[in-house]
Amino acid sequence: MELFSEIYSCYYQVLRHLLSGQSALTIQDIRSRICREGFEESLLSIIPKIEDGTWNLFQKDGGLYLSRLSTDFLTPLSALEKSYLKALLSDPRMGLFLEPEQLKDLRHMLSAVPPLWRPEQFYYYDRFSDGDPYQDERYRHCFQILLQAQKNRQYVDIDYISPNGNRLHHQYVPARLEYSVKNDKFRLLALNPGKNGRMKLELLNLSRIQSVRPVEKILSSCMDLNALIRNSYYNEPVTLHIVNRRNALERAMLHFANYEKNTAKIDEDTYECLIYYNQSMETELLIEVLSFGPMLTVIGNKRFLCSLKARLRRQRSLLSSQKNGCV
Repeated sequence: MELFSEIYSCYYQVLRHLLSGQSALTIQDIRSRICREGFEESLLSIIPKIEDGTWNLFQKDGGLYLSRLSTDFLTPLSALEKSYLKALLSDPRMGLFLEPEQLKDLRHMLSAVPPLWRPEQFYYYDRFSDGDPYQDERYRHCFQILLQAQKNRQYVDIDYISPNGNRLHHQYVPARLEYSVKNDKFRLLALNPGKNGRMKLELLNLSRIQSVRPVEKILSSCMDLNALIRNSYYNEPVTLHIVNRRNALERAMLHFANYEKNTAKIDEDTYECLIYYNQSMETELLIEVLSFGPMLTVIGNKRFLCSLKARLRRQRSLLSSQKNGCV
């Protein structure tokens, strides 16, 4: 099986998108689409063959081009795509999005297909081992209710145990489900309607949710979730200086990919990265900064530096007590 094939190339993808549309296109529409999704030089290869009918993909009517594909045309899956899907079925998180019968049918249909990879081929050296219980029935049930409510902007009753052990019960509107690779956990960004009518954004760990019940109430107004998240950020971002040795800049961009940030070059091999965060992100950001290595220096802000130093002191104290206990 070829891992690299022309059917995954830019030309094929651009033409697939053009042909899947059922509305007539002018040649300028086609040019714009190619420029947007492909490369400028793609015009030189694609446009002449469309105009002179060499490929016979479009039916020409005056100055308009109509796809020859019918509305019920289905593109068959390649061997690589089937192998990729087979590998995904081995991920326990798939059971959160599919029903058991759907998983069973897919496994049967792909039974003769070798998976593109197997879970045991991956070793996560920097991931916590206490991930969420994806195959737990209660967890799956809560996840699927939240996912459906998020799509419908529906209120839900959530019974939740906070990190300090308090049991909480509130009505929320699920806004977004996020996955943390480092923690191997899902978390819910939820809108909590305050007493003054203003929505407050809260972060809930799915594994701490005890029960979820849909409520016959829909959020009528559209909320700009990204604006709410930005409004929750501290006034001062974390300022990091990254010395670009041993590919440190690229590693940092991947390491902090899930944070909003601005990065600028300040001298020949040093970059300044501003990371925006709120209280719910602070602990995880601290851990990620500490785990990066010596090519990164924390410049500010003062609050984050104080938290960082306090965490280092606790770690030193813990190591010291463990060492004394072994003597």
